[in-house]
Amino acid sequence: MTNALRIGLAGLGTIGGGVAGLLTHDAGPLGSRAGKPLALTAVSARDRKKRRKVQINGIAWEDDALALAQRPDVDVVVELIGGENGVAGALVEAALNNRKHVVTANKALLALHGARLALLAEQKGVSLRFEAAIAGGVPIVKALRESLIAYEITAVRGILNGTCNFILTEMEKTGRSFPDILAEAQKQGIAEADPALDVGGLDTAHKLSLLATLAFGTLPDFAAVTVKGIEAITPDDIAFAREFRCRIRLLGVACRTANGIEQRVYPAMVRAGTPLADVEGTFNAVVADMGEAGQFFFEGGGAGEGPTASAVIADLIDVARGNTGPTFGRRAVELTKFTAAPPDAHISSYYLRFQVFDVPGVMAEISHKLAAEHVSIESMIQRGRAPGEPVSIVMITHETAEGTLLRALKAIAASDKVFERPTMIPMEAV
Repeated sequence: MTNALRIGLAGLGTIGGGVAGLLTHDAGPLGSRAGKPLALTAVSARDRKKRRKVQINGIAWEDDALALAQRPDVDVVVELIGGENGVAGALVEAALNNRKHVVTANKALLALHGARLALLAEQKGVSLRFEAAIAGGVPIVKALRESLIAYEITAVRGILNGTCNFILTEMEKTGRSFPDILAEAQKQGIAEADPALDVGGLDTAHKLSLLATLAFGTLPDFAAVTVKGIEAITPDDIAFAREFRCRIRLLGVACRTANGIEQRVYPAMVRAGTPLADVEGTFNAVVADMGEAGQFFFEGGGAGEGPTASAVIADLIDVARGNTGPTFGRRAVELTKFTAAPPDAHISSYYLRFQVFDVPGVMAEISHKLAAEHVSIESMIQRGRAPGEPVSIVMITHETAEGTLLRALKAIAASDKVFERPTMIPMEAV
């Protein structure tokens, strides 16, 4: 099988096991698509004795994943170990230095070191591919790198984390709290035992920084992403969103503005009936704004073995076909450093929820402090009367700068009539 694309696979977890299964069970059809056989020649994982669904008998085993980068019978290394540094980073760099192609699902590694690794791949004349790193089986990397290139991209918005989308969807359906649904997601294997990267928004931020690079031709800048997770979302927020004909979704948004490029991860009120609002469960989706060409919408499975393994295989087929262009669609030396827009300059309408004591003057005090910062109100909901007891006051503002609104909320939070930090959620029209 001298004409085969010979593959070394590092990591045999959920995704790695799925990739190994496809390469061993569906080798014939995949080879037909690739134009040459795809041969899994070597694997590496932490525990050789672990029972796995996929049979790897007859395939060379390496206890040290770095050995895959040295093997003469490996043309491409598939890195599915994960982590921004450590073994994963060392393996990718060693493979590229040894003129082996690399396919990875490691968004954290690329968000922090992608420009350097892309340059190394170009210098060595090999390919670095990462379709599986963003949105699972949704082919957004290939689309932004190769298809949506005729017109300038002005913005990309996405639901990029299946765990968060599952939690928010279930909170809508059941009325249960964030901690309850998170515990359920962990039992089902949808959330990690330590879910901080997912629910805190960092996983989405890693992916967003790569989308911004693909969309705008800029250097990845993870540090410039403003990040807020979903931990503070309550059943009350979900219910009020419904009253305003919205749904809450964790979005990653990168867009060009007059102040520079914004990269933001945050829970947003998304208008019901718009494409992103209707994405449910563990699905992911991305909307790309293409100026004169309009909007392009991509949706699909964003997590789990099937969608992500499929994305890895698609990259392997590209490598087999010789589609080895620049990692980010432009040569690494042409990626530019961008000016990051100040976070407090972000303009939006906002949902505000205040938990206050129902006493005379509370509404007037809130209104006065908003007006002092020139924040105007579009609509409002106030629940019932409960003298001396906590009640919710909910408002939707007209468009305002985030920094201006934050100053007003700081003043309101200092009131003895407000017993909980005000909730602020941006409104998204798309």
